[in-house]
Amino acid sequence: MHSSERNLGRMKNTGHSTMVSLFLASYEDFKVRLRKRLGSEDLANDVLHETYLRVDRMDVPPNLQQPNAYLYRMALNIAADRRQADARLLTGSEVEELLQSADEAQDPSRVVGGQKEIQSLVKALYELPARRRKILIAARLEEAPHLEISQRFGISTRMVEKEIKAALGHCAKRLERKVIQRFGPGAGKPS
Repeated sequence: MHSSERNLGRMKNTGHSTMVSLFLASYEDFKVRLRKRLGSEDLANDVLHETYLRVDRMDVPPNLQQPNAYLYRMALNIAADRRQADARLLTGSEVEELLQSADEAQDPSRVVGGQKEIQSLVKALYELPARRRKILIAARLEEAPHLEISQRFGISTRMVEKEIKAALGHCAKRLERKVIQRFGPGAGKPS
């Protein structure tokens, strides 16, 4: 038995709301659509599992005209969050390039400049409100997914995105840098 089938079997044994029942009834269709859209069966399975967990925690099912479309959009949003988290990871060649440039970067003036920049960044971080600072640290240093951060702080994933954007904007301003949005509308443009 495939792991996703075992997971689905475990899911079927839990309490059902209307949305959970609809999700389970559409599970295979969602799986096929997500596998085609995302290009990975493993990613599709992970996204479906996380979608199920989110649907199962919903207090009151929303009054929707198209609940299947709502569930599929929820899964796509989770996939987007995962891709965003994965995009922050360096590839092997990027790590190698950083290691090579690190040897070349041992110029004393560059080291002092780097230390000053780190001090400025730490100062900018502590100028942020405590929650915003903790959210930025969770997202960038701990590499926690937005969904996990939203649950940790009891806010929406959209609010997590807004807090991260505000925190990055503040830090960039203090470091006299431009923030380049990597995802969503306006990606690749300085803000």
